[in-house]
Amino acid sequence: MATRYGCKSIAYTYSEATTFYEYMFDTSAAARKAGIKNIWVTNGYMSKQALERLCDVIDAANIDLKSFSETVYMDLNGGHLAPVLECLKTVHRRGVWLEITNLMIPTYNDNMEMVKNMCAWILENLGPNYPLHFSRFFPQYKLVHLPPTPEEVLIEARQVATQEGLHHVYIGNVPGLAENTICPTCRREVIQRRGYTILANHVNDGKCRFCKEPISGRWV
Repeated sequence: MATRYGCKSIAYTYSEATTFYEYMFDTSAAARKAGIKNIWVTNGYMSKQALERLCDVIDAANIDLKSFSETVYMDLNGGHLAPVLECLKTVHRRGVWLEITNLMIPTYNDNMEMVKNMCAWILENLGPNYPLHFSRFFPQYKLVHLPPTPEEVLIEARQVATQEGLHHVYIGNVPGLAENTICPTCRREVIQRRGYTILANHVNDGKCRFCKEPISGRWV
């Protein structure tokens, strides 16, 4: 069906794709043979053996790094931080394109010192070029007593991340705020977005149209 409709990629997401691992793996293998890319959207909580096998058939992953605190991870998610960090390093080592999402939840992970430490770890272990998305939280389910993340907190987190040296830092769930891709050398906007719509694309052959600096990503 993806081939018939001309889809260039399949995303495995909503809910956690690890819960249907076998289906995802088999579909990814079939899609790859058909020339279709595979995108895994995940909490990054998987055994090393299963992850290594999955990296054989996926092209990109968006991994939720929910906080940079073991205590917060356990309180908020009932899980541990270390396996997620190992997942990030493995995906990076295997050459799968990687993006990281950090949902900023008031009172849990909106501490700027935590954000700074997280970004320092990303820079040291993964490098500066993978996109980091700070997403706005809205109260739901068991966290309806919390307010939505203030926009100024998201803006401050983005400033911390760029000061630490990350090149591509975005803000999610706030239309019109920090959605564009900026060339790390000439600082021109090379991709302009509004939600899921591409308004302008100045990346040619993987390089900035204005200064020819390579822009990290998957462009084919």
